[in-house]
Amino acid sequence: MNHDESRDLYDRALSVMPGGVNSSVRATRPYPFFVQKGDGGHVIDADGNRYIDFVMGYGPLLLGHDLPEPVQAAVQQRASEGPMYGAPTEVEVELAEFVARHVPSVEMVRFVNSGTEATVSAVRLARGYTGRDKIVIMEGSYHGAQESTLVDGERDDTAPSSPGIPESFAEHTLTVPFNDETAIHEVFEEHGEDIAAVLTEPILGNHGIVHPVEGYHQTLRELTDQYGALLIFDEVITGFRVGGLQCAQGKFGIDPDITTFGKIVGGGFPVGAIGGKSEIVEHFTPAGDVFQSGTFSGHPVTMAAGLETLRYAAENDVYDYVNDLGERLRSGIADILEDQAPSYTVVGTDSMFKVIFTRDGAFGEEHCESGCTQDPTCPRYEHCPKNGADVDRAETERWERLFWPAMKDEGIFLTPNQFESQFVSAAHTADDVEQALEAYKRVL
Repeated sequence: MNHDESRDLYDRALSVMPGGVNSSVRATRPYPFFVQKGDGGHVIDADGNRYIDFVMGYGPLLLGHDLPEPVQAAVQQRASEGPMYGAPTEVEVELAEFVARHVPSVEMVRFVNSGTEATVSAVRLARGYTGRDKIVIMEGSYHGAQESTLVDGERDDTAPSSPGIPESFAEHTLTVPFNDETAIHEVFEEHGEDIAAVLTEPILGNHGIVHPVEGYHQTLRELTDQYGALLIFDEVITGFRVGGLQCAQGKFGIDPDITTFGKIVGGGFPVGAIGGKSEIVEHFTPAGDVFQSGTFSGHPVTMAAGLETLRYAAENDVYDYVNDLGERLRSGIADILEDQAPSYTVVGTDSMFKVIFTRDGAFGEEHCESGCTQDPTCPRYEHCPKNGADVDRAETERWERLFWPAMKDEGIFLTPNQFESQFVSAAHTADDVEQALEAYKRVL
């Protein structure tokens, strides 16, 4: 593939943007390819190279790059009527009603502009509602670029993971390994009266894709109830992708107090949202005293895109289609791994997928055929990642330095590190899946 135009664009970008990119994960080696346009389940770069796109904007593009006519028409109509107003519009009420109608735990919604803004606001809301300061998160988790969760360390021995964050922020953040029931019990026994909330993804999606072991979320629900803390589900990635319209909380049968959304709920436009029980969410200003506001919150174009995307998904069997493609992709990759790289692990569910370059384990009879589900009867159970540290111990450098570039050369666009999830969209086809599997077979 020729990448001369992308290289020239990167050279220009280095002069005016730090690292040449506007999000750190886009800084691939030796330089990123620059996308010119999307086309269904594909992207075409500045040099005319065509790739099957399994990044899908890091998750928002449930329908792919070509918006169906109802979505496109709604976006164009809203844009033609004026970019924004600084006043409420009917469409934001309609989207809030749609979310509250379908997501089991949500009674009220506050829209914001990004997943980061949603989790920042959710943490502030939990602290304001409970009058407590400490937040429990999972080790290695990512909840946006916010000071309260950018921490390293174990339990109460934490420190900021980035310069520019005062140590005092980390003092209020406690970490535990995902899926470790003993650790979460011990943290509550020691700090329970000071804990405002537990913040977790229902499925780790920013640090590999790690399923919960059976009963783990129920343990979180019981402990937060027992100690008067809140349970916050970060569904920025899983929301309206895993579990369909009920999201991952519906799939797992867990009722969190607060849920954060992003990505799909905005139909590919910048968005975030905080949903939850009315008695909690009403503590946001102006109904309550926990300050939250934003100039672009509830942006009419974004609200229209999100509402029509979700309506289209609900009315056109989108979830059945993308989940079937996801299962076929994961099952096909598992068959390849069994022959060519039996220590590696297929992870994901519904329309999410990834290969973790784990170092141990082998396939056997009755293994999880389409991605690790933490089934104790599976012969790979002891070797499948249970938390972020297990993913860290995988061959992350091989994934990034060798596997990703080789797949790119095959015309397959994957997320460029071991940690970020990959996604199937309604614009992908069975032929795309077969082409991708052939690439996996050659590269692995």
